[in-house]
Amino acid sequence: MKEQFTTNAINLKSYSISEADKIILMYSKEKGLIRGIAKGIKKTNSKLGGRMDLLVANRMMLNKGRNLDIICQAEALNTFYNLRNDINKLFYAMYCCEIVTNFGTENDPNSEEIYSLFYTFLDSLSSAPTKEQSMLSVLRFQLKIMNITGYSPEFSCCLKCQKTTEKEFYFSIEQGGILCNQCAEHTVKKIRIHNKITKFLNTLLSEDFNIHTKYDDLATEKVCDICINLLKKYIEYYSPKHFKTTQVLESTR
Repeated sequence: MKEQFTTNAINLKSYSISEADKIILMYSKEKGLIRGIAKGIKKTNSKLGGRMDLLVANRMMLNKGRNLDIICQAEALNTFYNLRNDINKLFYAMYCCEIVTNFGTENDPNSEEIYSLFYTFLDSLSSAPTKEQSMLSVLRFQLKIMNITGYSPEFSCCLKCQKTTEKEFYFSIEQGGILCNQCAEHTVKKIRIHNKITKFLNTLLSEDFNIHTKYDDLATEKVCDICINLLKKYIEYYSPKHFKTTQVLESTR
């Protein structure tokens, strides 16, 4: 008798393997990254249908396989419908989807946290009323996924001397945080960053995802763009895999 299991999972990628079948890469709440075969998915009478579309959250039933699991049933939990009606939101979702793909692992010990964060992000992005709110959702996701995976950047004080009173700091991607002017003197790769930006990012990092902060009302598109680009470079530096969507993200500006 085949071993069967159920899990909540969000579709990340799909690959065609025959005229009728696809492999679906998913991030699941209990098992991290999983790959399942959706048999007959390309047929018009497929029982799985649109539930295997990318960026759809499902309650899945699968048969355990030697190399690939077999998708038996899928019940849609959230299609994040509004992502598909806004090209900017879709591009942001694709970028964050690749972050999960690059940093996620099979049998991921952080699977529940990452799944919950990714679901919350997609839901927040889907319902965001403005571009600034969409960008704030991306920033929160960038910061929190790096925190969960052990690469949390330091924005509260200088990494070396713990100074907090500078008007401007330097962000070191290699060292993973901000440096005051004196401590950054001999650091070659550094990005100048105003202390208002460090406070902004530190607030988003320390507060829960859905907590409304003063920055939800104050943050401009320009400030969010600067921060997303800064964190994009940081995430790329620590990513175990090459990113393919960063050029697409650039086009949303």
